[in-house]
Formats: sequence, structure tokens, C-alpha cells
Amino acid sequence: MENRRKLGKSDLFVSPLTFGGNVFGWTLNQTESFKILDAFVAAGFNFIDTADTYSTWVPGNKGGESETIIGNWLKKNGKRKEVLLATKLGGDMGEGKKGLSARYIKEEVEASLKRLQTDHIDLYQSHYDDPETPVSETMTAFNELIKEGKVRYIGASNLTAERIKESNDFARKNNLQPYVSLQPLYNLYDRQKFEHEYLELAVDEDLGVIPYYSLASGFLSGKYRSDADLNKSQRGQGIKKYMDERGLRILAAMDKIAKEQGVPLSQLAISWLLHKPNITSPIVSATNEEQLKELIHATTLQLSKEQINELDEASVY
Repeated sequence: MENRRKLGKSDLFVSPLTFGGNVFGWTLNQTESFKILDAFVAAGFNFIDTADTYSTWVPGNKGGESETIIGNWLKKNGKRKEVLLATKLGGDMGEGKKGLSARYIKEEVEASLKRLQTDHIDLYQSHYDDPETPVSETMTAFNELIKEGKVRYIGASNLTAERIKESNDFARKNNLQPYVSLQPLYNLYDRQKFEHEYLELAVDEDLGVIPYYSLASGFLSGKYRSDADLNKSQRGQGIKKYMDERGLRILAAMDKIAKEQGVPLSQLAISWLLHKPNITSPIVSATNEEQLKELIHATTLQLSKEQINELDEASVY
């Protein structure tokens, strides 16, 4: 695939879309997950993101379900060399298992490697901060895993910009590898936090940016336009917060441009992100191959300057 993108200062070259594994073991069973992963890789894409906590929120699950499905898929098809695996730790796995202490990092990486049925993780990320653990302890522990060859690079997700900067400063002073990537909430609706808190840091630190909720939980697909639409999916209730005047203004601008381009709204939302200079690879999830094809098509969609400006203006906060 021609359009691979370099992830920050790493030597990982990732596809312009990352597949979000939060759907594995939740809205997709193992058979369906295998199908979608096969289609994703067959289309020339190589980056898969998951976390140890996926999917603890499903009744009867205990976490690790997504990693397990990915591991079973890799074992079945032998495609480990063709994909880059990203996973996260630090979220609450129950029974006191959480955080970023050296002891826990050492323990949890083994659990993830076992579930993923691999000997290394390409990008290991701090999912949530652990204010009780000093960054020096976390970064030293991560770097031990890098030395052992269990992890290639490290990244951060829901840490504050200050904590990431502090972590990277410590790493540099001690000849350790810093965080090379950031996984923030960022989309056409949720712009403020990333643009105000993280953008400067991402530029200064040359971080690869892999935004999650690229479609604002599905709101930017245009499927949800009234309260009655919220019952359309399991995620419906989480979309209510987007149904304000600004949300509807964004959809109206998207409707106009989607018509000009002859594409569905979801493609516009992804394309807008890909046109932003600091975004490396938005995370997307699909539950069937039709949806996946649509999202993949977004990577080749060219928006004019005027169209990008229209979307920028409609989503101004």
C-alpha cells in the first residue's frame, strides 16, 4: 500500500486508518470479527488497536476478550508480520488490576502477549493516567519491556498534555524511549480539547496522532438526527449529547458537501481528519464489510480547501 504514514518518531509505517478493536467480543462475535479483520488486511491496511479492558462493559465479560479474538485470528491466518498491533493498559480490569506501576506493567504485558498470541506488541499505550505512580517509574518499566523486545514503541491515550511532556522529558534525560504517539478524542464535533490542550504538544514532540471516536460514536454518520433515532443502536444513548444546535449545524454542512462529493457523511468525517496535517491514522470500527468499504474509501477522498473551510466553520466552538 502506497499511502502508509510514519507514526511520529518511530519506524512504524501505518495505514491511514486504524481498526478499533473495541467491537470485538461486544457487537461482533469471533466469526464476524475474523471476517472484518480479513477484509481490512486484504484492502492493504495494517494497523489494529485494542486494549486489555475491551470489553469489560459487556455483562459476563471480564476484559481481554478483544485481545483474545485478535490472537485467535493471528494464530489462524499467520499474518502477524503483516500487521502492527497496538494495545493499551492502565484501565480498570477489576480486582484491583489497573494503573501504571512497574509491577503491574510487567504483569499486564504478559497477559496481553498471551491473549494476542504474539511475542511482541508494536505500540504499547498508557490508556489512563495513574496519578499515584511517578512518571519515572512508568517510563523506566516501559523501557525495560522495550529492551526485552516485548514492546517496540510506547504511546499515551488519556493522559494530560503536562503528564506526557513530563514523561518524555524524563525519558530524554535518562536516554530512554519517550512516548511516540497520542491517542486522543478528536472528530469534527469534539475539537476543543485536542486543539487547545494537545495540538501544540503533538507538534513539539512530533507525536503520531491516532484519534478515537472519529465519527463521534456514530453521530457523524448522519444516522441520528432526532431523539427517535437514538434507539437505532446499542450506542444510541451516548449520542444524545451531540444533538445540540452545533451538532445539527455540522450535519447540515456535511449534508451539503456529501451531496457535492456524492459520498456518505461518514466518509467526510474521516476525510476531514485525514486532511489535518497532524493526524496520522484515525481509529475506525465497522460491524460489517459494507461499512468497512465506505470507511476505506474515505482515505482516497479529496476535499477542496473551500469544503474543508466550510466544515471548519460549521464546527467552530
